[in-house]
Amino acid sequence: MLGQDVLTVLKRAKIEAVGLSRADLDITDPAAVRAAVEGATVVVNCAAWTDVDGAETAEEAATAVNGTAVRVLAEACAAAHVRLIHVSTDYVLPGDATEPYREDAATGPVNAYGRSKLVGEQAVTATLPQDGYVVRTAWLYGEHGANFVATMLKLAVQRDSLDVVDDQHGQPTWSYALARHLVELGLAALNGSAMGGIYHGTASGRTTWMGLARETYRRCGLDPERIRPTTSEAFVRPAVRPAFSVLAHDGWAEAGLAPLPDWRDQLAEALATPGFAALAKAARNGSAG
Repeated sequence: MLGQDVLTVLKRAKIEAVGLSRADLDITDPAAVRAAVEGATVVVNCAAWTDVDGAETAEEAATAVNGTAVRVLAEACAAAHVRLIHVSTDYVLPGDATEPYREDAATGPVNAYGRSKLVGEQAVTATLPQDGYVVRTAWLYGEHGANFVATMLKLAVQRDSLDVVDDQHGQPTWSYALARHLVELGLAALNGSAMGGIYHGTASGRTTWMGLARETYRRCGLDPERIRPTTSEAFVRPAVRPAFSVLAHDGWAEAGLAPLPDWRDQLAEALATPGFAALAKAARNGSAG
């Protein structure tokens, strides 16, 4: 989802880039990784094990991709004098705060996925203290892959009402908006205005999953009251989810860059794109409610 958007942003900006899919590059193969970074100026790592629940019973495999492979990538970038932008997650944090997490907040993942991603973060910051950029994101949705916004629109055709969790707080982030910021960060890294370290790549503002679902329906001409609030206890899953995933954005200002826009503005822009617009039209025409 994010990788395709990064390539689209780069193409529209007329910036030369090479995108490597999973079929093109096995990021757990050290020799292949070293060869892949040769000649680059900035590497953006969007590869990850993202099956949060699956990681609970396959933590070693998840860590191989999210941790060990990232260390190898960071070492390869250091050897080749290449800047690295590594995409991480809010799941490295404990999720028990009441105020937005600053970039320097203490970590404390509550599930295997978060632990695996933290290994990757630590590898980047230790190996590339000046040229490594860790960008934590959360609640990502976009046109290129399964995501919550698309699922809500598809379910509108099938169900009169939906129960959606209202006790998890976060920042819904459009993958294309994040991609634009990753490219801006890469350019700032090259001109020396952005220092290496941790950045929070999430939308401004905050809501819950129910709030996101209702706003999606409202903007698509569907009845938002079809979305009913429920609690996390109603949806027991193998991996614990953080209850509070709201992140602060001080790092962008320090780099001379603006934070990502408010989540509502991002959602409005996303829903106007062809893929989401088609889903919204199908939901209106075939809505069960």
